Amino acid sequence: MSTVKEELTIEAQRVDAEIYNGDALCRKKSMDLLREISLPLGLLPLEDIEEVGLNRSTGFVWLRQKKRKDHLFRKIGRWTSYGKEVTAVVENRRMRKITGVKVKELLIWVSLSDIYIDDPASEKVTFRAPTGLSRCFPATAFDVDEAELKKIVEAAEKEEATAVA
Repeated sequence: MSTVKEELTIEAQRVDAEIYNGDALCRKKSMDLLREISLPLGLLPLEDIEEVGLNRSTGFVWLRQKKRKDHLFRKIGRWTSYGKEVTAVVENRRMRKITGVKVKELLIWVSLSDIYIDDPASEKVTFRAPTGLSRCFPATAFDVDEAELKKIVEAAEKEEATAVA
């Protein structure tokens, strides 16, 4: 269940936002956004996405999915939990003021506040919690393979064609 604060923030941002609906199109748009801000395409492996919104003037983005998703990033052996609503403010190589994303650190789930790449040459993605705790991992751990990417693009094109018809 989303908090009133999150709901008001999303509602306030809707006015000038690009809003997309439908799982396939939303998955493609979330990857397009990650590509646009130079972050790895696999950072948001959400499923059953109902809505993606982006207010370009403020950088505020939101993703709504049907239910929470827990995902194991196999290359680094880390679990990440994505709530029904994920929000962030995006800019080049950075997502900040993140809500709805937690990582498992030892035995507890820790909320994330920032995901960023400080030095593109290092090819390291930093994940920071509101407490200041941070971890760096290779960007390649969050890559999407070409076959999966092609599947997502084709499904989005099919979904768009059906919506227009």
